[in-house]
Amino acid sequence: MAAAVQYLQENSLLDYSDLEKKADETTTRFHTLSDKIKAAEAAMKRNAELRTALADYAKTRSVFLEYKLKKYSRKYLAEHKAEISAYRAAQATFRRVLDGEKLPKMNTLKTEGQRLAADKKVAYAEYRAARKDMRVAVVTKANIDRLFSLTDRRTNKEMER
Repeated sequence: MAAAVQYLQENSLLDYSDLEKKADETTTRFHTLSDKIKAAEAAMKRNAELRTALADYAKTRSVFLEYKLKKYSRKYLAEHKAEISAYRAAQATFRRVLDGEKLPKMNTLKTEGQRLAADKKVAYAEYRAARKDMRVAVVTKANIDRLFSLTDRRTNKEMER
């Protein structure tokens, strides 16, 4: 309780509505940063999938073109089954992830991946600070709520006597 009172005094939250507002603001900020980090992680995952698929595609494209030139020969397929499977898997990844968009260049994907990682790092530092602020504000509010409810119970018991 002493820590709660100290927090209230340090932050000039002497009115209960100000405390509620502060708790709501810190919670909202925390959830916003959390969503931002999740979006960055999803974009990083997409980027990594595309980079892997693009590398596999580049490695196996010549084998698949040779397979086409041999008019989809079963013998050639048996000899190069792993490469052709990797090529087709890369194409399937492109269809699934890009959904009709133009195939990006590897350098573009690398720079985007670096930018996303840097953005996530900055957002995560803010996230930790926001989480700490939110916890303090919410715990303080809970303590004050508990204090008010205890006071109300005591008043009610005294009135009943």
